[in-house]
Amino acid sequence: MTAMLSLGPVLFNWDAEDKRDFYFRIADEASFDTVYVGEVVCSKRAPFFDPFLPEVVERLRRGGKQVVHSTLALIMSEREMDAVRDLAGVPGLLIEANDIGSAALLAGRDHIIGPFVNVYNEGTLSYLAGKGAGRVSLPWELSSQAIAALAKPATTELEVQAFGRVPLAISARCYHARAHGLHKDGCQYVCAEDADGMSVETLDGESFLAVNGTQTLSHTVCNLIGELEALQEMGIRAFRLWPHGVDMVAVCEIFRDVLDGKKTVDDGLLQLAAVAGFAPFSNGFYHGREGVSLVS
Repeated sequence: MTAMLSLGPVLFNWDAEDKRDFYFRIADEASFDTVYVGEVVCSKRAPFFDPFLPEVVERLRRGGKQVVHSTLALIMSEREMDAVRDLAGVPGLLIEANDIGSAALLAGRDHIIGPFVNVYNEGTLSYLAGKGAGRVSLPWELSSQAIAALAKPATTELEVQAFGRVPLAISARCYHARAHGLHKDGCQYVCAEDADGMSVETLDGESFLAVNGTQTLSHTVCNLIGELEALQEMGIRAFRLWPHGVDMVAVCEIFRDVLDGKKTVDDGLLQLAAVAGFAPFSNGFYHGREGVSLVS
């Protein structure tokens, strides 16, 4: 079975028109098989892009992409839950549930479980597959041994996060607003100032994390291009790349060429460093070590 590349939902607060143009280029030029759209981090951002969404979805489908609508990773109000209900009420729409409440709402219909849902064992995976999950995007902190253990009995397609800053946690509080002396309700959307997240340093001045509104991400960029072959041997056929403010078409094609054997891993790493070297690469979680590590 041919390996598939997917583009995760944009986690950051990009300008709505820039985001539209980003998806247009992905539709026309990138060889992604699946593209996830929708707001995952903060529901306050969604109204800015919603007017462009129908046109973006149509363009992506014309470009041969499977389109998946992603839901919030943390639902904190009835209004946000109603938005998921409205989405679920659209016939034929493929939806990614990023919290267990959304997953329950989608039970009985074909859907996808996103990486924000904790799927750590075979029992959970089997339960979700039995409720209609046709694909489960595994949490980013799983080691190769854990991925292999899940892949062996899996009756549903598994997806692994292969590129991008790792979305470590999400909170009801907005760190971005707090850093600018603002309250969450009057945040002035300051998260839009940081296209790949706001860097957080330790007291010693060492880069440590990145903040994206209410979300905490790794400072390093997870890069599993060197582990693609081993993952495929486990039975993994779907790989997710998170969007960043770099040339994601180029990133996609580098991964595609390595998957297809047209490019060596070493060449792929060198080219990725040139295209997306805004932060160091890491693969520690996969190797059962601290996530910030890079195991060659």
